[in-house]
Amino acid sequence: MNRVVAILGASQGIGAALVDHFAQMEDTTVLALSRNLDKMKGRFLQKNVFCHHLDISKDVHKQIAALGLAAPIDILINNAGLLVNKPFEQLSHQDFTESYQVNIIGIMEATQALLPQLAPKAHIVNISSMGGFQGSLKFAGLAAYSTSKAALCAFTELFAEEYKDSSLRMNCLCLGAVQTEMLSAAFPGYLAPTSPAQMAQFIADFALNSGAFFNGKIIPVSSSNP
Repeated sequence: MNRVVAILGASQGIGAALVDHFAQMEDTTVLALSRNLDKMKGRFLQKNVFCHHLDISKDVHKQIAALGLAAPIDILINNAGLLVNKPFEQLSHQDFTESYQVNIIGIMEATQALLPQLAPKAHIVNISSMGGFQGSLKFAGLAAYSTSKAALCAFTELFAEEYKDSSLRMNCLCLGAVQTEMLSAAFPGYLAPTSPAQMAQFIADFALNSGAFFNGKIIPVSSSNP
């Protein structure tokens, strides 16, 4: 039986590592979705990986309808993200708008658009941040990023409630620092303790095995305290 895994934000970082991880599995089809189609086609040469252009900053429903993705989708990993690091007083309207569009609005719209293609027992995994986890240590400069990632946590709880009578499951992983291109651009010189491949292995295992045990849960994935 073939498993279909769809990954948003698949061109770099954790998303690309997730594509590589799932592509190694037998009887698995990987749908890699990102606005950087050329980068994905240059990296993912596996026969079971299918790359599609998706820019969740605009016309999400229209774009997904035109893709003709393989269905049913068993696992959907909403990994796309945008990290802006600026002092609060310097954040522009565009900074706020783009952060919320990519980190939460586009994710919700993509999930809406893919609902008809999800398998009855599909597991949706949202990738948030420890910066959006209530009670965690917060960092200056991340007002746009962390608040939009906190909204992704709220969406997870609301979706689980609204679809509790179905067999769909949605959970949210709030990740600590991972050494990705996005992190390096926002925090030059900072070295995170976790690699994309290490985090991808954890996320993949959770997506494959935890849907039957968790629903609507916000789970911190970090060794830091708090």
